[in-house]
Amino acid sequence: MRRRPAILVLEDGRTFHGEAYGSVGETFGEAVFNTGMTGYQETLTDPSYHRQVVVQTAPHIGNTGVNGEDDESGRIWVAGYVVRDPARIGSNWRATGGLEDRLAAEGVVGIGGVDTRALTRHLRERGAMRVGISSVDDDPRALLARVRQAPQMVGADLSAEVSTAQPYVVEAEGEHRFTVAALDLGIKRNVPRRLAARGVTTHVLPASSGIDDLLATGADAVFISPGPGDPATADGPVGLAREVLRRRIPLFGICFGSQILGRALGFGTYKLGYGHRGINQPVLDRVTGKVEVTSHNHGFAVAWPGRDQEPGAVQVPGVVVPDQVIETEFGGVQVSHVCLNDNVVEGLRAKDVPAFTVQYHPEAAAGPHDADYLFDRFAELIEGRTHTEGRTNA
Repeated sequence: MRRRPAILVLEDGRTFHGEAYGSVGETFGEAVFNTGMTGYQETLTDPSYHRQVVVQTAPHIGNTGVNGEDDESGRIWVAGYVVRDPARIGSNWRATGGLEDRLAAEGVVGIGGVDTRALTRHLRERGAMRVGISSVDDDPRALLARVRQAPQMVGADLSAEVSTAQPYVVEAEGEHRFTVAALDLGIKRNVPRRLAARGVTTHVLPASSGIDDLLATGADAVFISPGPGDPATADGPVGLAREVLRRRIPLFGICFGSQILGRALGFGTYKLGYGHRGINQPVLDRVTGKVEVTSHNHGFAVAWPGRDQEPGAVQVPGVVVPDQVIETEFGGVQVSHVCLNDNVVEGLRAKDVPAFTVQYHPEAAAGPHDADYLFDRFAELIEGRTHTEGRTNA
């Protein structure tokens, strides 16, 4: 199969040559790398990757084709796709089609035949940056000029672009125990599935929802989902989280939702140099002392007072997160989880209100299930709260 030549140009001028993969055309976004050896379909359909051009560090992509069961949303969200050695044939008993055909059908511009190791090393040294891919223009200088005109991720308010337009309900499996209102800032399908497995009925609500919308569901607790963009722009969800905290409704936030809750508690956020993306990130649960291998996709983090400088903080391995309790408007807060690669704060636990967060993906999809217990911890928080208040659930 003869392919059109393609180029990839980073905003600092570094250029890579390859061949068109997926749709022929031109695209722009933030260049980020994902270290997962598998799970490319879940990555592509994760709304958190909206407006990002994903570089797969694993060399062989497309080996198992695609199927109708592993999508984490209703479409592919990545702005572009970069691989080294695209599979010529996908082979798996569950496959219903090929990856490249799926990319082309959804208009996703990609590039193959790229030295992704060199590209990843460059991003690790220089940081995530804007990028363009073109299989219609072979002039790097002209493409570079367009790359530098593309919007940056800092200051990007994107959750409304990926959120559900209408509320919907995912019913509990088996006996119904609790009802949760989930604010959809870019939720993956596996979140309500993991809650359903614990007897939780989840009402998924648009990103623009207010406190009355949440309360109208009769929810016993609130979940704030992952999503794309800069958490510093998400004033609406932050205000909603503060209302939930004031009412002492159990609250759990993951990834982008963790940053939203961090802001609601009074902490700042900052952009990481190149972020955490992949399904092999080690995280220490400081509550249990156990190390989990976890799934990540975040380019921003919560700043811990006295340790993280914002913006542009660079975390140094060996600089331990302090054990102190920070007093906030809602009581004391502690760091509950830490990334062992760079000591970035990966979770918060409130001591005086029923709320906690993790800045990674315990629902996995794709990824290991080491952190699945966090959904049990959420259910226990709800159960304890409902018993305390003498509430019953239909």
